[in-house]
Amino acid sequence: MKHTFAVVAYQDSPYLEACLKSLVSQTEKSDIIICTSTPSGYIDSLASKYGVPVHVRQGIKGIGRDWNFAYDEAEGDLVTLAHQDDLYERDYTKTLFEAKKRWPDMSVFSTSSVSLKNGTMVEWGREERVKKLLRIPLRFRFLCAGRLWKRMVFLLGNPLICPSCAYDRKLCGEHPFSERYQFVLDWDLLVRLSGKNGRFICSEKPLIMYRIHSDAATYACIEDHVREKEEAEMFKKLLPEPMAAVIGNLYRRSYEAYTK
Repeated sequence: MKHTFAVVAYQDSPYLEACLKSLVSQTEKSDIIICTSTPSGYIDSLASKYGVPVHVRQGIKGIGRDWNFAYDEAEGDLVTLAHQDDLYERDYTKTLFEAKKRWPDMSVFSTSSVSLKNGTMVEWGREERVKKLLRIPLRFRFLCAGRLWKRMVFLLGNPLICPSCAYDRKLCGEHPFSERYQFVLDWDLLVRLSGKNGRFICSEKPLIMYRIHSDAATYACIEDHVREKEEAEMFKKLLPEPMAAVIGNLYRRSYEAYTK
């Protein structure tokens, strides 16, 4: 079984080195690559320091294109799109391998997380508490291959932590992300994968530190209302319109975790 961390690097993030350190420190080793559409001497110097190859994407910019490029450049059976701002606990890959061995039909693996805001760890923030509640169906792992059961998990939002997700390339296919979205790419993909063969497994161990800061893409999508528009579109796909409007209004309250 082979796993690759494909680090999606954008510009010169001051957090990239910490992310790379967390990946090379895994108790079970994985391949690591950096994928970027904004090459720089800074990225190259860190890549050289940690012995990580850099893959450069040319052409039209776009987060969906960047994610698909990183996913497609990874080799092996399993791939995690590592976000340059985040930190991975030492047993992430070990837990991933254990889950895949126990559940060979696993198409998507994810974990719980803690937030890192202004250098302070926040383990039980409001958004994470809500996500844990929405993930309750995934604790019944013998049911997590059922298409309707998987889809139910995503009706009220996406409770899976995006950078914690590892995908089985054989079950998820190539070039899986929609390039029309900027924020709900992972939610849209997971909804589509829920209708296909493959088991969703989530470890409730917090194996990733999710960094919240004003330069993050999530924050930018809130500021220009992209998140609001795309989430409203997803709710309309999944729920009757009146319910979609109500849930969408409630969901926007979670944005306070990023803007305050």
